Amino acid sequence: MRGGRRGGPSLIRGMAATAVVAGTAGAVHHRQEQRWDNKAAAQQAEVDQSNAAYDAQAQAAQTQAQMEQMQAQMAAQQAQIAAQQQLAAQQAQLAAQQAQPMAAAAPAASAGSDRIAKLTQLAELKQAGVLNDAEFEAEKAKILAGA
Repeated sequence: MRGGRRGGPSLIRGMAATAVVAGTAGAVHHRQEQRWDNKAAAQQAEVDQSNAAYDAQAQAAQTQAQMEQMQAQMAAQQAQIAAQQQLAAQQAQLAAQQAQPMAAAAPAASAGSDRIAKLTQLAELKQAGVLNDAEFEAEKAKILAGA
């Protein structure tokens, strides 16, 4: 009977030892899986952070390009406005230059009208007998000379 008792407890001991080894192996395996999961999560977080930084840089570059494009458009518009202002100033100057000969021509035309009126009056005086030929010619010469 003694051998039976030894067989029994040693079987229990063996089973207990196996259970302890299996439990330890399971715990070690579980702990290793947690480490792998944590490592994978940390790597994914680094990738996500790197992608976020890349996206932020790409967005900043795009914003910078848009700003530069808008500045170029503003510069072009300012140049166009300056050109229009210069053209308007040239047109005003040309109009002023064209108005000067017209203004000068107006007195000349009125002076010519005055001369004609004086010559007409002089001719009427000669016809009326108020002026003789010599007086008429002298006055006519004065009028035509611009005096």
